[in-house]
Amino acid sequence: MEELAARIITAAGIDEDTARSAIGIILRFLAKDGPQDLVPQIIDALPGAEAIMAEGQQQAGGLFGSIAGMMGGSMGAMATLNELSNAGLDLAQVKTVAQEIIGFAREHAGEDVVNAAIARIPGLNQLV
Repeated sequence: MEELAARIITAAGIDEDTARSAIGIILRFLAKDGPQDLVPQIIDALPGAEAIMAEGQQQAGGLFGSIAGMMGGSMGAMATLNELSNAGLDLAQVKTVAQEIIGFAREHAGEDVVNAAIARIPGLNQLV
């Protein structure tokens, strides 16, 4: 994930902690709300993805984690956007981060798998 974090730091103009947090937030969103036949292939292809998702999961506890848990563990794209905003990202940075993650995923998991997953996640194709 260091390579991806470095790309995001440069492209979005954010610090390493914010970049790592954003990666975790987006990967957790994909794991929860993405197509379950495709997302595991993407996560498995990204070196360090599981660790950064677990790291972010610990930070996402508290009120947000409690509310998400009461609602079945997932609150969708709007909650993810809110979580990214709370991590310090503006909308332009969110779009940049999403584009970098998707590009990185395409390089590692393959364009066909990633594009098929994006097509099945409402609203995500508007960011990338």
